Amino acid sequence: MTDIEPTRTDIAHPNHNKKYSRGLRFWHWANMVVISGSLITVLINSTLLDRRGTTSLITSGLKETGVTVTDKQAGNVSHALNDKVWELHTYFGYALAALLLFRLILELFQLADQKLIRKIKAAYLQFQTTKKQREIARHELTVKIIYAGFYLLLMVMAITGLFLAFENLLAPYKAIRPTVKDVHGFCMYLVLAFIAVHVIGVFLAERKDSKGIVSDMINGGGE
Repeated sequence: MTDIEPTRTDIAHPNHNKKYSRGLRFWHWANMVVISGSLITVLINSTLLDRRGTTSLITSGLKETGVTVTDKQAGNVSHALNDKVWELHTYFGYALAALLLFRLILELFQLADQKLIRKIKAAYLQFQTTKKQREIARHELTVKIIYAGFYLLLMVMAITGLFLAFENLLAPYKAIRPTVKDVHGFCMYLVLAFIAVHVIGVFLAERKDSKGIVSDMINGGGE
């Protein structure tokens, strides 16, 4: 369980806490809002606006007011409501793709000691050369690899999501749509798994040696 706990201390400078640039902090919290919104729209459509349940609710509700509609008519209304939520989901998807692009560009302009690739390399070198801090270095390396995997996952989510959003323009590739949709849906479960692991890790870190790690992601850390 300790392998998922992020650390507050900079492994290259043990006497200092990690620093987080404004751009990285903006990306972190904006990404949280966008991913949460995206997952909430999926939850709404799969529960509250489930087509079968909503159709039945519309039919019975109108019947109580003296209005009779067919199942097909109620189904069309249910489908329209469902589409509205998916439209919002698509907008969240655009925002996610934009934030991913922002993160990739940000990586190019980050200070050298704040670049993800640089941090992974530093942790790996520490693990290879420092026997005394090998456990700390292994832990840092594991956490950073998990983060790198999350970025890759977001990239797959963004690409498959954009494919589904612009499927009419990509008509020649319509045959692979079911596969792309399955991959997109599967990635959603992986994102949920990462969020659970991340939240648990931060919670455990706050209760142990890395108390203040959340406030660092707000004020920039480094003190």
